Amino acid sequence: MPRRVSILGSTGSIGNSALEVIRRYPDKLAVHTLSTHSDIAQLTQQVEEFSPAHVAIMDAEAAKEFTQQHPACTVHVGIEGLCALAQLDTDIVLCGVVGAVGLRPILTALEHGNQVALANKEPMVMAGELIMSTARKHDVQVLPVDSEHNAIFQCLNGHDASGVYKIHLTASGGPFYKQPRETLANVAPEQAANHPTWNMGEKISIDSATLMNKGLEIIEAMWLFDVPLEKIQVVIHPQSIIHSLVEFTDGSILAHLGVTDMTLPIQYALTWPERVDEPMARLDLTTMKDITFDAPDFAQFPCLSLALEAAHKGGTAGAALNAANEIAVEAYRNHEIPFLAIPEIVQTVLNDAAIVKATSLAVILQADTEARAAAKHAIATLNMS
Repeated sequence: MPRRVSILGSTGSIGNSALEVIRRYPDKLAVHTLSTHSDIAQLTQQVEEFSPAHVAIMDAEAAKEFTQQHPACTVHVGIEGLCALAQLDTDIVLCGVVGAVGLRPILTALEHGNQVALANKEPMVMAGELIMSTARKHDVQVLPVDSEHNAIFQCLNGHDASGVYKIHLTASGGPFYKQPRETLANVAPEQAANHPTWNMGEKISIDSATLMNKGLEIIEAMWLFDVPLEKIQVVIHPQSIIHSLVEFTDGSILAHLGVTDMTLPIQYALTWPERVDEPMARLDLTTMKDITFDAPDFAQFPCLSLALEAAHKGGTAGAALNAANEIAVEAYRNHEIPFLAIPEIVQTVLNDAAIVKATSLAVILQADTEARAAAKHAIATLNMS
């Protein structure tokens, strides 16, 4: 029987790539449930093609409209709707929603014994210890979908974490790699979202432009692979051919190479532990004329330093970091603040946040709420000055 896949965020970039994979391998994969925030036009097309019995829609008005149009389909609403999908009996839940909203559905899926394919790094930044302990408690796997973490996962196959000397987390550098910082003051959101090598959603593309994305990935890697912060190093690799490397204590380095196409890590996560016989794309080694690496410029990309600071602080610092960044990026996308104000807002919130141990979901969500309010206040103060 094909593996049943529940897709949280089916109308986004990750969700559409996942559906492309499922179309390619109908004997191995089948759609179980779908969800969207409010894009019911696209969801309608997906429902007509894949016929899921359940869908979830975050926006209540959009859900009402969709329900009237599709009375035979069970429609769940809001964050509770995502959690309802996550707890249904399925083979794997792919979390491709954007931001902190994915945290509760991920925990719900794990608590109900469902395997999770994780494309949504923010929940791991907020509550990595809680997520991984929940997965261990219920004996289910968290499979990374991010290209870098998927690469590390494959390189670590058969190796114990105690033998790891260093994880080299690759970063393209984003659209502003090596541009003088003073030239970035007036860049528009459309420029920041124009990633040079990857086709991603707008929020993650802007995070890549600030290098916050790589900072979030450092924290995610700590929890996913149970390695300390000092064993994770970011390297700039503009060609995005090598998706990450693992260096072992004996000096050996394993690297994962592949095309710059998110369908490859999605395909691996959804079919794991098997490998498909015919991949959707192959890397042509003869086209690889340059493979270069560089150290990140922490002065040009202060968001990377802020993520490291949050990782050092631990506790609810990850939740505060992520919340402040989400609010700042949204304000930037709405042309409310300039590009260079993003790290300024995050720094202000992180400096003022009361960091406590992340002992429960309630504590983490409280830290998230407080950081969002603090970020909005910082933005308002910035705009008044």
